[in-house]
Amino acid sequence: MALLGLLLQSGPVLQETLHKYLAAVAPESSSGLIDRTIQEIIRGSGGGKLSLALLFALGSASQGMVAIIESLNVAYKVEESRPWWKKHLVALELTIISLVLFAAALLLMIYGGRLSEIMVRHFGVSSFIAGVWKILQWPLLLGFVLMAFNILYLYAPNVKHRRWHWLMPGTVMGVALWLMVSFGFKLYLSLFGRFTVTYGSIGAVIILLLWLYLSATAILIGAEVNSAIEKASIEKPEESECSSA
Repeated sequence: MALLGLLLQSGPVLQETLHKYLAAVAPESSSGLIDRTIQEIIRGSGGGKLSLALLFALGSASQGMVAIIESLNVAYKVEESRPWWKKHLVALELTIISLVLFAAALLLMIYGGRLSEIMVRHFGVSSFIAGVWKILQWPLLLGFVLMAFNILYLYAPNVKHRRWHWLMPGTVMGVALWLMVSFGFKLYLSLFGRFTVTYGSIGAVIILLLWLYLSATAILIGAEVNSAIEKASIEKPEESECSSA
């Protein structure tokens, strides 16, 4: 957040673009809450706070990742056998990888269109190639999100996978559900939601927590799909060996 605050201080373009894409995905009330929080971050950001903030943020985020690891262990129906230090080290590594992938997706989402303009103006690239890039940036952005989910499913639970999977079915299911839930919840709130009327200013917090809860449910459903498929693939060779015997 401190780093984001320093970046956002550079000019209004990044703030406006970030607001545009947040408003497209997040519910309207919670996106307003996020906007106010971002403004507070911008006012309170400074270079001296960055290093301490990064350490604190990594520590806090890794604790959240520990909770995700425990939840995925339940989804995969396994007990945690790793030492506590190893589990926290895995959580820290997954936190950093997830941050890098989501940051790359966010930067591509914000600057992807401007990159095509730079390619045409400064590097003499044809407008056709620039147009192709505008189309390809969205599958690439989706690829970053899919990779983040896939790595989470592979390394967070205490499971020894039989082989590396570039893209598991549960990953596709989890990302698809997350997108459906996000846009579906946003549509519901625009048509029927009256949280702010009932709860006042705290309604934005309730909406944000509901959205995070639905997002976490989508992640767990994807893990359940992967768990069921892996269990079936392990049991099938055993059944064939028993029948041959």
